Amino acid sequence: MKLKNSLIVVEDIETSKAFYKDLFGLRVVTDFGENVILTEGLVLQERKLWEKFTGKEVVKGGNDAELYFEENDMDAFLKILKDSSHPIEYVNPLMEHDWGQRVIRIYDPDKHVIEVGESLEYVARRFLKQGMTIEQVAEKTQLPFSQVELIEGTMGEHIE
Repeated sequence: MKLKNSLIVVEDIETSKAFYKDLFGLRVVTDFGENVILTEGLVLQERKLWEKFTGKEVVKGGNDAELYFEENDMDAFLKILKDSSHPIEYVNPLMEHDWGQRVIRIYDPDKHVIEVGESLEYVARRFLKQGMTIEQVAEKTQLPFSQVELIEGTMGEHIE
């Protein structure tokens, strides 16, 4: 068995399609009207169809789960948010965790939490470029020493 997709319930499928396309670059793979499959395995389903299928009422804004995206150019993403025609509600502004990863959390139009954070490989590269030793980076990021060693060995390579 394998996990195929993740489905979130939305009020307005067109608004949600535009939000995920404009802010995260996701594209429609299959559009069934009230059920849409986007790239990266995200499925949007309109509330009325979900409630019909489950016989349960949807409660919005539970703050108990999130969609997680990685973006290493946080400044560019912050500009996308600032320039967006979509109303953006922040869960928290840009912050840096103790392990050095910068993240931001926002709500989508249906109050699903979205986290956008740097990849840990990118964080490790940033620290190595700043002059930290492999040992210091491994301790700070909580990545295994061997993984930080591999990252240092690929420092000339570009990562997305």
